[in-house]
Amino acid sequence: MALVRYAPSRSLSPLFNSFFDTPTTSAVLRSRRWVPALDIVESDDRYVLKADLPGLSEGDVNIEVQDDVLTISGERKSETTEKRDGYVRIERASGAFRRTLRLPEGVDAEKVAATFDQGVLEVTIPKPEERKPRRVEIQVGERPAAVEGGEAA
Repeated sequence: MALVRYAPSRSLSPLFNSFFDTPTTSAVLRSRRWVPALDIVESDDRYVLKADLPGLSEGDVNIEVQDDVLTISGERKSETTEKRDGYVRIERASGAFRRTLRLPEGVDAEKVAATFDQGVLEVTIPKPEERKPRRVEIQVGERPAAVEGGEAA
């Protein structure tokens, strides 16, 4: 086993390098895209989607359902900072976001509901009712009167 001499400055080096060495420029900030985290939980009768949207209010978020597609979109505005004596570093991403999810066929868009509490959006999506097979009665000895497009044979 090799012995390594303890150097306190070496153990703090990664912290200071990551904090002070990366310049903060508007180009770097624009390249960082904010995408909110989503959880989707399935139960017997519904899906529940939860999205972390810190710093947003319900007015900053749009939810749309169209053609079995759920879209959550919005924008987190950047805070204005004033650089004074010292160093300014901004790491929190901001800007517009859009998350799109395909829903199972047959979801009733009118029954999709959403709540917003303490920066967490919760969207409840009821599962579509299962289509039950339709039983066709068989008639004995009688022919149907007419078939669309011509007469019955």
